[in-house]
Amino acid sequence: MSTSEVPTLGAATKVWFRVGLIGFGGPAGQIAILHQEVVVQRRWVSEDRFLHALNFCTLLPGPEAQQLATYLGWLLHGTRGALIAGTLFVLPGVAILLGLSALYATVGTVGPVAAVFAGIKPAVLAIVVEALRRIGGRALKSRAHWAIAALAFAGLYGFAVPFPMVVLGAGLLGWLMPQGAQVAGPEPGQLPSPARSLRVLATGLLVWWSPIVLIAGALGSHHVFVVLGVFFSKAAVVTFGGAYSVLAYVGHEAVSRYGWLSPAEMLDGLWFAIHVVFGEVRRINAGPFHASVPVWSTVDPFGLGVGVVAMIAMLRFRVGMVTVLVVAAGAGLLRWLL
Repeated sequence: MSTSEVPTLGAATKVWFRVGLIGFGGPAGQIAILHQEVVVQRRWVSEDRFLHALNFCTLLPGPEAQQLATYLGWLLHGTRGALIAGTLFVLPGVAILLGLSALYATVGTVGPVAAVFAGIKPAVLAIVVEALRRIGGRALKSRAHWAIAALAFAGLYGFAVPFPMVVLGAGLLGWLMPQGAQVAGPEPGQLPSPARSLRVLATGLLVWWSPIVLIAGALGSHHVFVVLGVFFSKAAVVTFGGAYSVLAYVGHEAVSRYGWLSPAEMLDGLWFAIHVVFGEVRRINAGPFHASVPVWSTVDPFGLGVGVVAMIAMLRFRVGMVTVLVVAAGAGLLRWLL
């Protein structure tokens, strides 16, 4: 399981809380933070075990980064560790997100606040790029792996190939390739019984749906909290492949069915990386090829500069994520002052 001594539950809890606090950069950034904390720095889990768990969690419905944290907590300390890791992965981030959302909604257009956010956005882009480099460099170990990754990216980005088809195609290619190192699974005696699996499933469904049922009984089935609960419950069930694969479902439902977002707002979220640096994006449609490309004349020199400097700082000089975010926010504020 691990390459070092198993930590105490208290030591692991501190790490899960830290991950929840600094989990910027979306799933890619969160997974990279987990890898840095658990594999590189503390060596609680081996590289092969981490990547094996990551691949499995990516195939499951729901947020793969939280599932990975929950699995790592279980691997170290059983059920208690899983509950602590999964909960702390979410709660600190929720508190930070609520605070930032309230700040942005109330004074987001005020000069200093808008300037800070303008500096943070390209820094977050750099965090995502650094995270993809770190995880990809360990997962892609041969030219064949890189070729499969390139084909998968082209299919998803340019040809709108459904994610399940990409996974099936990659799995078929992997099956045809020579087998690499195998990660040992649990011993037969460690496998849970069918009865226990059903109890765990029933408990999870009860915890999942009880709040929605109670709110529906108290406030009515059409209350916004009930609608949101059902909406995200469907997203968790019907979308496989982690957080990014949920975007197609969310885009259709949030835009077409409920009207919560306009198509432009949804695209802003989908193509965050492009919109950080470019003010305008156009769509290319050429037969089966469909892609969004930036209009180069609308480049934002400040956003591009902060993003490039942040990437150099993280990739070349190994500057920490928190430091990069603070400096980027300061750069945005300094730009406003000048």
